[in-house]
Amino acid sequence: MRPERTTRDRLRRREDAWDGAGQDPSNVTTTMHDFKVRNGQLYCERVAVDRIADAIGTPVYVYSRHTLIDHFQKLRRAFHRMRPLICFSVKANGSLAILKMLVSQGAGLDIVSGGELYKARRAGCPANRIVYASVGKSRDEIREALRAGIFCFNVESLPELDAINEEAVRLRTKAPVALRINPDVEAHTHRYITTGTAESKFGIQLEQAERLISARGSAFGSTRLLGFHLHIGSQITRSAPFIQAIRRVGNLISRLRKRGIAIEWLNLGGGLGIVYKDERPQTAQAFAEAVVPHLLPLKVKLILEPGRFIVGNAGILVTQVLYRKETPGKRFLVVDAGMSDLIRPALYGAYHEVVPVISDKRQGTSDKRQAYDVVGPICESADVLAKDRRLPALGEGERLAIFGAGAYGFVMASNYNGRRRPAEVLVRGSRWFLIRHRETLNDLVRHETVPSGLLT
Repeated sequence: MRPERTTRDRLRRREDAWDGAGQDPSNVTTTMHDFKVRNGQLYCERVAVDRIADAIGTPVYVYSRHTLIDHFQKLRRAFHRMRPLICFSVKANGSLAILKMLVSQGAGLDIVSGGELYKARRAGCPANRIVYASVGKSRDEIREALRAGIFCFNVESLPELDAINEEAVRLRTKAPVALRINPDVEAHTHRYITTGTAESKFGIQLEQAERLISARGSAFGSTRLLGFHLHIGSQITRSAPFIQAIRRVGNLISRLRKRGIAIEWLNLGGGLGIVYKDERPQTAQAFAEAVVPHLLPLKVKLILEPGRFIVGNAGILVTQVLYRKETPGKRFLVVDAGMSDLIRPALYGAYHEVVPVISDKRQGTSDKRQAYDVVGPICESADVLAKDRRLPALGEGERLAIFGAGAYGFVMASNYNGRRRPAEVLVRGSRWFLIRHRETLNDLVRHETVPSGLLT
């Protein structure tokens, strides 16, 4: 049997990811996050995670500012030849402090709702750096976005285009739009986050888009066609699906230009994968080297919409052991975080690395480790955060860190089972900041009423 890797070994392995599609691993010269084990303690940058949990309690999300900024800058440097507009995907992590921090670095924001538009404006994002996706924009949301003067709507269907056009007429303005193209490309990711195949609800088929543009011309009435949008899925670890999609939309752009229809922008969307377990995703540099040669001949301006790539490995969820439970066939660590705090394992069967926050000598030896399921307190069989992980026999009050929780973590949290959503903390060097208070019991009923007429 292969010996169990130590916590330090597992974390080092997570830093050595390289592009499995023929890229040289020696090209990876920087680590992928700022969570390190030092002297038996897990640190975020220069702050001991246990210290944060002592002060704030658990569950708590902890983010590294340096990791967030570093990932954004890596993407900008990798694509410097095209000077892209990089719009962080708010749906991945909507923390106002994180949005404001990225905007201050020059990021735009990719939004999918009126609520995210509100947060984008609260974060100080200039309207000309906001792009608006979503298959179901309401008329109210469209009007609010037009009044705000956003850069572009990513249009998902002909009925939506008609709605945007009608609202632009009412407001006596021109609505900037990009047609979201569904290129029918298999992204080789989880079926729930595959968005570029013919069976998906997202986007407009290539042939339909071409007919639509040819029939209506480049003006689209009270809309102005800027270009096309592609987003073929999420947690994609290879460049080949992106290249295939670029080629297909590139052929469309060439045909349209021959008819005198100008196409200025191409939005490549997001979807770059990260390391959760043993994936070998492409680095920003490797991705750029693969796709830029296919983009440059198109002579378009580029938009990117990264979310997970920037924030996924910049955050962890810290949880505390409530009980160690053993049955004849299974061992469990029952913790105070559950699927209401991090739903990805229950929803996608997602893997997240789980490590002790403090690893002393008693816990560190391989022969003292056993297989445990890490489970939460929610009354659902699906409330399992990790299965069959070799961990020390942690006792009540000891803590675990769940890695890769920065994207689609808190933003998907709920109050199911009357649970209060957790606090969030952002670390910068040797300092840490509370950026979201833990919800109170009063928050659970804040918007409810009991009309007196119901009780008589």
